[in-house]
Amino acid sequence: MRSLLAGQDACVVMPTGGGKSLCYQLPAAMSADKTVIVISPLIALMEDQVAQLAQMEIPAALLNSSIAPAQQQRVIEKARAGGYRLLYLSPERLAREDTVTWLRTVPVNLFAIDEAHCISEWGHEFRPDYRQLSRLRSQFPDRPIAAFTASATRHVRHDIIEQLKLREPHKYIASFHRPNLRYVVRQADAATQLDMLLTALQYYKEGNIIVYAGTINGVESTAALLEAAGISAIPYHGQMDAVERKRNQERWMADEARVIVGTIAFGLGINKANVRAVIHLSLPKSIEQFYQEAGRAGRDGQPADCVLLWLKKDAGLHAYFINQINDPAEKERSWQRYHQIRDFVESDACRHRRVCEHFGEKKKWTSCGACDACGYLPAWLAEYSAAVSKKRGRLLVKSANASPGGPTAQPSVVRAVPSGKADVHPELREFLREWRRETATAQNLAAFIVMHDTTLDDLCRVRPKSMAELRGVLGIGELKAKKYGAQILDALKRFDAGERAKPRAEAKVEPAAETMRLLREGKSLEEIARARGRQFSTIAGTVADLVERGFVEFQDGWVDASRRARIEAACEGRGLGALRPLKEALPLDFTWEEIRLVVAHLRWLREQQPGTVAASGA
Repeated sequence: MRSLLAGQDACVVMPTGGGKSLCYQLPAAMSADKTVIVISPLIALMEDQVAQLAQMEIPAALLNSSIAPAQQQRVIEKARAGGYRLLYLSPERLAREDTVTWLRTVPVNLFAIDEAHCISEWGHEFRPDYRQLSRLRSQFPDRPIAAFTASATRHVRHDIIEQLKLREPHKYIASFHRPNLRYVVRQADAATQLDMLLTALQYYKEGNIIVYAGTINGVESTAALLEAAGISAIPYHGQMDAVERKRNQERWMADEARVIVGTIAFGLGINKANVRAVIHLSLPKSIEQFYQEAGRAGRDGQPADCVLLWLKKDAGLHAYFINQINDPAEKERSWQRYHQIRDFVESDACRHRRVCEHFGEKKKWTSCGACDACGYLPAWLAEYSAAVSKKRGRLLVKSANASPGGPTAQPSVVRAVPSGKADVHPELREFLREWRRETATAQNLAAFIVMHDTTLDDLCRVRPKSMAELRGVLGIGELKAKKYGAQILDALKRFDAGERAKPRAEAKVEPAAETMRLLREGKSLEEIARARGRQFSTIAGTVADLVERGFVEFQDGWVDASRRARIEAACEGRGLGALRPLKEALPLDFTWEEIRLVVAHLRWLREQQPGTVAASGA
C-alpha cells in the first residue's frame, strides 16, 4: 500500500484470500479525486467488488457489455469528473481505442492488473487479450502499474514484469505455504471415485464444499448422482444459461446449497471464507491450477481439506490434447506443466513442500503433517479404506514413508470439522444466516456482501446488547453498524425471546436429476432433450458419463447394432482414450454422441473386466 501511495510500480504475489484486493482498494479510498483503474477478467468478480464497495460508501463503477449504452456514457462522464475511487474494466474493453481516448481525460491514480499471470504465456490461464495491456506504459507513461496474482512461478513473475514494462517494481512475494490446508491425493477409478466422494460429503457437516469435475458432462452427472444420493448440490459450468449460472453461484454463496459442482470456470474471485473442502475429480492441467483452485478452501484460517481423486485416463486425455497443439513453444510449455503435475500426484514427497518449491520458495522441513505424504489422513478416507480392506480382505491404507533416518509416520486421522466453532451457537448462527438471506434478497445483493461468515460467527460469540458492543464485533465498522446495527440487535433479542430460523428445504438440482428420472421412465434420449429443453448432445454426454460410472445401464436402442459394432471395432485398434481418433477412423455420418455412448459402455466394461477393450453385445 505504501508503494502504491508513493506512485511506485509493484508486482504482488499473494495466495488466495491473502488480501490482494485490499492492497489497491484502500489506497484508492485514501486518494480523493483520483481513480484507480482495475483490470479484471470476470464480470461477476467486478460486480461483486463494486457492490461491496458501495456497502462501504466508496464510489466505484464498472463498464461492460451488459450495461446499456446510455448508462455507460454516464459512467464515463462521471469518471472524467473524478467521481469514482475505483473503475473496473475488462482487458477487452481497455484494448479498444475509444476507451484509451476517454480514459486519458480521467484523473487516473494507478492501474491495478488483477490475475496478472494471464498476461504470460507461461501462466496456466494465458489470455491473449491480456497481451494488449503491454501498451499501458506507452499510453499512460506517468501512471504507476501494479500487477496482482495468486499463482505465478518465478518465470511467470519475470514475464509479467517484462510484458507490463514495470519500472523497478517493488516486489511483494508472500509465502505460498497455506498451513491450514491439508492436501490429499489418491488415484481412483470411475467407481471408487464416486464412492469416495459420497463418503467424504457425508463427513463435512460444517461449511461449504466445492467439487471440480473435468468436463461439463461430468458436472451434470456428478450433480445428478449427488442429488440421487440425498446430497444437495448445484451445478455450475459455461454452457448453462447465464442467469441460471449466476443464480446457482448466489445460492451457494448464501448457504442455500452446501455443495457446488463446477468446471474450472467456477471460483475465480470467489470470496467465501468457510469452504471446508475442495475436491477435484480430474487431474488439473498444472500445479498452478491445482494450487489456485484448492486455495479457495480455508480462507477463514481454519483447517480445510484439498482432495484430488484423479483417474489414469485423465493423464491420457491431457497428453492427447497437448499433441493437438500446433505451436511448438506452447506445446513444450504444456508438456512441462503435464510432467510437473504427474510428478506431483505420483510422488511420495511432502505436498506442501512440493507446491512451495514449484513457485520458487524453499522450505527446510521434510514433513508438514498436513498432507497424505506426511501421514495426514481424513477420517472419511480412513473409514472408506477400512471398509474396502474388510470387503476385499486386504489392507489398502498404507502408512506414509518414513523421513530419512526417522521412524515411519503413522496416518493422522482427523475428523473433518473445523476448529474454532465450538463457541458458536448453531441455532443462533442459522437464525442470523436467515436474517442475512432476507436482508440480501431485499437489497438484491449477494449474502456475503451484506455480512461475511466470520462476522456472523463473531456475533454468535459476542452476542452484543448495545451499539457500542456491536462495534467490537469483527467486521462491524461504523458503516455496517449504521446500516444494519438496529436490525442485528433486534434479531438477537428475538432469538433470546425464543424465535428460531424457519425450516427450509435445501436447494435441489432438478434439471440434472430430471434426466435420471426420465431415463427410469423409459424415455429416449431425444425425448429427454425435448422435455428438458436441452441440446441432444448435452443429454447424450451426461448419460454417457452416467454409463461410464456404472449408474445407468447402456441401452441397445441408443445406438443401432451395426453402427455400434463398427465403433467397437474402431476401439479395438485405437483404444478408449480420446474420441477424435475414433471419429476420424469412422465414416463421416457417425456422430460424436454415438461414439461417446459406446465408448462409455466399453470403459465401464473394462473397469469390471480388466484387460477387456471391447465386448460387443455384452
